[in-house]
Amino acid sequence: MAEKDVAGPQSPGGVGNRRATLKDVAQAVGVHVSTVSRALNPETRHLITPQIVEKIAEASRQLGYQPNTAAYSLRTNRTRTIGVLVPDITNSIFPPIIRGLEDTLTPRGYATLVVNTDGQFEREVAILETLFARGVDGLVIASAEREDSAIRAVAARGTPVITVNRRTDDPSIASVINDETEGVRYMLNHLVALGHRNIATIAGNQALSTGQRRYEAFLRHAVEMGLDVSPTRVGFASTFNEADGERCMEELMARGGGFTAVLCANDRLAIGAIMALRRRGLSCPGDISITGFNDMAMVDRIDPPLTTVRIQQYRVGAAAAELLLERMTKRSEIGKPQHIVMPVELVVRGSTAPPAQTSGNAAATRDLKTATRPAKVSVRSV
Repeated sequence: MAEKDVAGPQSPGGVGNRRATLKDVAQAVGVHVSTVSRALNPETRHLITPQIVEKIAEASRQLGYQPNTAAYSLRTNRTRTIGVLVPDITNSIFPPIIRGLEDTLTPRGYATLVVNTDGQFEREVAILETLFARGVDGLVIASAEREDSAIRAVAARGTPVITVNRRTDDPSIASVINDETEGVRYMLNHLVALGHRNIATIAGNQALSTGQRRYEAFLRHAVEMGLDVSPTRVGFASTFNEADGERCMEELMARGGGFTAVLCANDRLAIGAIMALRRRGLSCPGDISITGFNDMAMVDRIDPPLTTVRIQQYRVGAAAAELLLERMTKRSEIGKPQHIVMPVELVVRGSTAPPAQTSGNAAATRDLKTATRPAKVSVRSV
């Protein structure tokens, strides 16, 4: 088929006084309209030779051609939009996950709608209904609870759903999560190697898979290592934030202390725990070592820099996007559940050290009624 020279620049947004069409692009390049349609569709572009795809793309830019998304939606019953639910948009682990999603979805012609649930089930239900009414082609959900009837209901309607960072207890809901068990094992091994035998934990909300799996891993590996797993050395957070970390640390110390290290279920809980120590006039790691989980942005800049477990935030998002694309384009068996577990790594920094050589950790069992002035974790400039 002969190829015509691409037409010269036109006025932005159309040909003359009208909006450019697929036919205009096809005439400019000298190909059939169906060829233009395939070349501009990320899912069928591979069917056209790269040279023709580039000519069509250049002609589209010069003519100011814009796809008619309303017409596309009516014709295909698809909107090329993906709903993304996060529990807390201020939590710095989510932007890299979202970036991984977008960097994978955008070249395929999809746009993301990011919404915040504030960790509230009722808000999640309302948002899911809104996104379903807008006709999103798929959902990526980072706010899932273990027992999540709202997600099950949306999936039952046929909308492809992937949970990230967390998963539900329903094996039919696909997920991309982190290796919680190995992460906790790495951290316990590190603390034991430093000489710690009296280790407490601040566990996450047990209604969430991250809280439940990390706590179960702590119990299992601590028993294997011969450590004391007394209930007095466990604090349960209701939310994964600094305030709950502070509260749980106060509760642990009020029970009499006796521990030399605290394994926290995430970085924000660890930061709160360090704040509680400082208010008591204790130091980290001089009196008590503190560890986190996730390696969120800036935890290497706090004082002391936080020892934590690094999850692959960007790769989690990218893997979730690929899995969702497979399910949306029927390239995988929809009835077959898929669960991806991403590897993690231990990052050792300044918040952990060998235990202080004090009998029964006397520093940690001082009179807890003599609280000192509140203190904040300082942040060093980058």
